[in-house]
Amino acid sequence: MKNQKVIKNRTFFFLISFLFLTSLLSIKTLKKVETQDIRISGSELFTQNDVVKNSSLSLPIRLIFVETNLLEKELKQNLSLKNVSVNRELFPFGLKVHINTRTPVAFGERILNDEKILGFIDKEGIFINKQHVDKKNLNKLNIQVIGWEKKFKKILSEIFFTLENYELEIVKISFSSDGFLTVEEKDLKTIFLGFKPKLINYQLQIINNLKNEFKKNSFSIKIDNIDLTNPNKPKIKVFKP
Repeated sequence: MKNQKVIKNRTFFFLISFLFLTSLLSIKTLKKVETQDIRISGSELFTQNDVVKNSSLSLPIRLIFVETNLLEKELKQNLSLKNVSVNRELFPFGLKVHINTRTPVAFGERILNDEKILGFIDKEGIFINKQHVDKKNLNKLNIQVIGWEKKFKKILSEIFFTLENYELEIVKISFSSDGFLTVEEKDLKTIFLGFKPKLINYQLQIINNLKNEFKKNSFSIKIDNIDLTNPNKPKIKVFKP
């Protein structure tokens, strides 16, 4: 009898505890999130106000109604982030936003609403607004991208990844308003690549071969430009004295 009474008391205690915890959790999930309830980790570049301004999050809002997937998508796109995760938390109460920023590999310039916007480009060809970049890595950049548009992301990424395998020193990548691609190499100067992004790997290979050949043969003529719009028939223009 005594054992049964102990079991009943324990069961009653656990039942009360469970009901109390359930009620507490329900109250917490229905509590409204305010700006100060947003906790950011992973980067010191962004504030709670940046999270609100760059998303459709309308505060105050009950925690249970926060659409974390939508919030992640909006912040990643609007803040040019590499990744972001948003989690609802009860203890401590609020939203935890963990941010992974992008690492710039080049200076960037784009035109938006007839206004020139300066920023940076990462290895995936993504444009990053200058206020969203950690300034400590900028002294290592030596490439400038002119005329960035979203449609050029893929070809830029291919260029950056391919350059890792070559000794080329590309200092400028330019896109005209109609998409004509031109690059500038430290020794070979201006190189016209044209409108065919699918040829970029082949064109970079030819540029690398040309540079190696000129270096091996001590080529001393000053190059004005190289036309590789037809990579099978390179045209080299030199300065005439």
